[in-house]
Amino acid sequence: MTREAGIIELASWLRTPPGRYLLAWEQAQVDAAVADVFGFHALQLGLPALDALRANRMRERWLALDVAGAPLAAGLADAQGGVAVGDGEKRSRAAPALLCEFDELPFASASLDLVVLPHALELARDPHACLREVERVLRPEGRVVILGLNPASSWGLRQNVGRLGRASRPSFLPRSGDFIGYWRLRDWLRLLDLEVDAARFGCYRPPWKTETWLARWGFIEPIGARWWPVLGAVYFISAVKRRSGIRLIGLARSNKRRAKAAPAVALNKHHRR
Repeated sequence: MTREAGIIELASWLRTPPGRYLLAWEQAQVDAAVADVFGFHALQLGLPALDALRANRMRERWLALDVAGAPLAAGLADAQGGVAVGDGEKRSRAAPALLCEFDELPFASASLDLVVLPHALELARDPHACLREVERVLRPEGRVVILGLNPASSWGLRQNVGRLGRASRPSFLPRSGDFIGYWRLRDWLRLLDLEVDAARFGCYRPPWKTETWLARWGFIEPIGARWWPVLGAVYFISAVKRRSGIRLIGLARSNKRRAKAAPAVALNKHHRR
């Protein structure tokens, strides 16, 4: 399967009952994560079905699609009319779209404040190169938000069983792309000085294909979150680009100045008494 066909397959799957269930959880997580991220420039890489920047108020926001995902841009024009966000305010539902390769982003180094990757690494030609490019364009203290399917889940198990018996057992998830494990991804982020400051799992219901059965298993969400949190079907990671050496030098100098000043204040108070 080509990457173009795989991306279209994922977009179609997101319109199924389990796809809508997963997309609703992801939208809620991203909305909460980006609402208070400040700056001037924000970017979403792929998956226009998820409006990852709608809750963010940065002045410049873009949706990037690569050549393989270009067919998905055709329906974006209808989404530009705006949606209500409260108090009668209207905000554009979709950020302006641009076409580019995710491992060669058309942005200067250290120029973006926020980058969101909804399943972009799973579908990338080279996920390592894509993540390195995101690190390049992020400014120090900029934020990256990543969403991915969890191979260590009942959905991942169902998918692997389907791959073993392609002819007799249909696949539950789209066959395109490769799962990237949560801990594996955290290692990649650590090597790039991207410090994880928030992470969570979600979607604990079994891999049912119908709305009825997914609704019946709604009770398992709080149970899964409490007793087996890392087994959710999808994970969310938020990380900040750190430049620890620069920050530590500044802090050290500031602490030295305060340390020198403190004894003088104490002595003056003592002698006044």
